[in-house]
Amino acid sequence: MRTSLSMKNRTPKLVTRGRLAVVGGGLVTAVALGTTSAFAAGAGPVHPDEGFLAKNAAAGVSAAVQNQAAGQKAAALKAAARAADKAKAEKAAKAKAEAKAAAARKARAARAASWVTPTTGYTLGAGFNQAGKHWIHRHSGQDFVVNTGTTVRAAHSGTVVTAGWGGAYGNNIVIKHGSHLYTQYGHLSKIGVHVGEHVNTAQKIGLSGSTGNSTGPHLHFEVRTTPYYGSAVEPLHFLRAHGVTP
Repeated sequence: MRTSLSMKNRTPKLVTRGRLAVVGGGLVTAVALGTTSAFAAGAGPVHPDEGFLAKNAAAGVSAAVQNQAAGQKAAALKAAARAADKAKAEKAAKAKAEAKAAAARKARAARAASWVTPTTGYTLGAGFNQAGKHWIHRHSGQDFVVNTGTTVRAAHSGTVVTAGWGGAYGNNIVIKHGSHLYTQYGHLSKIGVHVGEHVNTAQKIGLSGSTGNSTGPHLHFEVRTTPYYGSAVEPLHFLRAHGVTP
């Protein structure tokens, strides 16, 4: 009987303890579930400030990209403008050089076609066909009175056919200008060209002097139809006919 009673009396306590454990476990579970739900709920919605910041960041990146593109475009435009200016300047320089070269060719052609006096800073002396005791026959040319050492120049372009001693003419030069047309330069102190050399109009060919049959420093100038003495024509008339005023 004691045993029965003891078992009877102990049973409710065990039941009670079991119920308490179950209830306690349920509470713990409920608390855990509530906490998890709370965390889940907290991670769900996005705060308005976070969206604003993300939107601003995207706008900033877009603006930076646009600024970079604009800068690159501006740099490309500047480079293109510099290249265009350089090409324009080079074209202008080329045109200027070509125009200068053409003008030089034209000037050379004009000089080649023109005539000049055989020296400068002169006084006209004894004239063509003038009589006098200084010549066996009449004077065969025109004297240009200048100091010794004055530049003597080719009256026209041509080829040198004589360059050396000429007897009464002293040091002399004869230039061929074409068929039946020659000029002669006498009494030189120095000869600056050689036979076969081509000379241009107004080119320096020697220096004036008083060599040969001469009474003082001057240049004896003749226009001839042959390289030789005796074929001279009136030189001043010839020069005037070719646009030169002696």
